[in-house]
Amino acid sequence: MKKLFISLLLLTSCTLFAQKYKPTWESLAKYKETPEWFKDAKFGIYLHWGVYSVPEYSTEWYPRYVYFKWHEISKFHENTYGKKDYHELVPLFTAENFDAPEWADLFKKAGARFAGLVTEHHDGFSMWNSECTPWNAADMGPHKDIVGLLEKSIKGEGMKFITTFHHARNFQRYSDPKIMNEELTKDYSGHKHHRFYQSHFPYYPNTAPSSNDKKLQLMYGNMPAKKWYEEVWLAKLEEVIDKYDPDIIYFDSWLDLIPEEYRQKFCAYYLNKADERRKDVLILRKQNDLPLSVSVENLEYSRKNELQPVTWQTEQTISYDSWSYTKDFKIKPASHLVHEMIDIVSKNGIFLLNISPKANGIIPDDQRKVLLEIGAWLEKYGEAIYGTRPWYTFGEGLTKQPVGGMEHRAEFDKVEYTYNDFRFTTKGNSVYILVLGEPQPGTALKINAFAKSKLPGKKRISKVSVLGTSAQVNWAHTDDGLQLSVPNTEYNISTVYKVDF
Repeated sequence: MKKLFISLLLLTSCTLFAQKYKPTWESLAKYKETPEWFKDAKFGIYLHWGVYSVPEYSTEWYPRYVYFKWHEISKFHENTYGKKDYHELVPLFTAENFDAPEWADLFKKAGARFAGLVTEHHDGFSMWNSECTPWNAADMGPHKDIVGLLEKSIKGEGMKFITTFHHARNFQRYSDPKIMNEELTKDYSGHKHHRFYQSHFPYYPNTAPSSNDKKLQLMYGNMPAKKWYEEVWLAKLEEVIDKYDPDIIYFDSWLDLIPEEYRQKFCAYYLNKADERRKDVLILRKQNDLPLSVSVENLEYSRKNELQPVTWQTEQTISYDSWSYTKDFKIKPASHLVHEMIDIVSKNGIFLLNISPKANGIIPDDQRKVLLEIGAWLEKYGEAIYGTRPWYTFGEGLTKQPVGGMEHRAEFDKVEYTYNDFRFTTKGNSVYILVLGEPQPGTALKINAFAKSKLPGKKRISKVSVLGTSAQVNWAHTDDGLQLSVPNTEYNISTVYKVDF
């Protein structure tokens, strides 16, 4: 028995010693933060779906506003559910129509190269079979391991698997009497917000979010900080890594409120597991809370104005309103989303699109239609998207987009491109010209970026064609640019010219 103990101790010591990455930024910086498969993928799909989908009302932040008595959501909640607390909606999250293989097939047909879900939102409900909390989809609500079923189906379709974590905000930071009466607080970008902003649930005495009940504390995050960091925040991440082997882990905002040592522990754990499994993984973060030497920048509702030297990502949702399903939200047309994707890819970015299933597990037909239209466009023109890299310039045109971040969401949503707006991608000896509008057949287009004086390496054009058609293209390459005829072909969101050198 003593020999066995010594052998196990030596094995454990060797394993720890052999770990490639230590929980320091210096050690973690040795990792190649952006895998080539991610640079090639360009397009992913994920979904906001959970207990907050049950009311079908207003926003995925519904759980928070239930506890602000002055808020319209609180009034709606009381009129609809009486005196029920948020956690009492869990039995109504049934997911009886959830079909993981069918969802994965839809994502594949939409052209996604990676897919997944919000693994846990701010509300403390885990979408997997968790040992860390009883508030999970396998033990309550659907009584299904949602993450496990999706992981199997998504990987089975040849896509990479993404899990997104928003639970840094779940911790109850306002139980301390010294800060519970704060009127205003600032987020990471300096914007002022109303009370209790840094925690999802407000701290009002004699409510579920302030309860000392051990089970409720695991839902509402009301416990000592060290216990929560170790047994909830970090433990849930390690559990999902161990059980489901995600290719991407994404973090929502408020990660800066997690002590640095725990962020470093997570990164080391994930990257060492990936090293053991001999795979390249990716960490996405939304604000300046992880170094870009170990992570990739993610933007919400916005995008870059210029070509970037390193890969980045934008996440956008399929509606103009909530990220979770509501009865009255409006769906964006496929053309809007494809144009956004093209603009992002031309600037060295990746496009992550959110969809919003109903609580019963049905993805509504209007969302399915848009996904299939995106997939049809990618089926025809994906050569100009997948596996491409930025050209020497991202594009040209008169249409301007907002400068700034998600605070300009409405302005970004209003951007409409014309047939005089072009974006470029490149692969091998070819450059693709993606036209962001509908030019009239028989007219001519002029692309200034191809002026002989501007072209890198003084390359010579040998052929110009239009993807998806055999129609003849008349072209002329001059000192001023490239002139192209518009062939008489059916327009489909964006016409793509292929220029071979």
